[in-house]
Amino acid sequence: MLQLFEVNMCDLQPIRDRETHRAALTEIERLFDVPAGTPEFDRLEILVTLVEAYERKYEPILPPEPIEAILYYMESRGLTRQDLEPAIGSRARVAEILNRKLPLTLEMIRRLHEQLGIPAQTLI
Repeated sequence: MLQLFEVNMCDLQPIRDRETHRAALTEIERLFDVPAGTPEFDRLEILVTLVEAYERKYEPILPPEPIEAILYYMESRGLTRQDLEPAIGSRARVAEILNRKLPLTLEMIRRLHEQLGIPAQTLI
């Protein structure tokens, strides 16, 4: 079994550039529906691991900017600016925050987290 694995996997290399990354993604797409327990599935798992390592190193997903996170939560939960008033303050204050004219205070962050469930670390 080990010899079969080595023969089928010998062409796998670390992903170090965009071209190789794209090729690996194409191969993953081709192998996506192979049955578990097959050499092709083993190849798929290894390719996914290599792609994840490359993306973690060269294409990290940055956390959202706090106002973008608030806007996302509002949209995904059907909230209005008025729904933010208990956590942020007056209608004018909500507008100033969402228009990036004023920064969020620690108290606003705490209330947004407690009242709306927005993760505090996203708002800091």
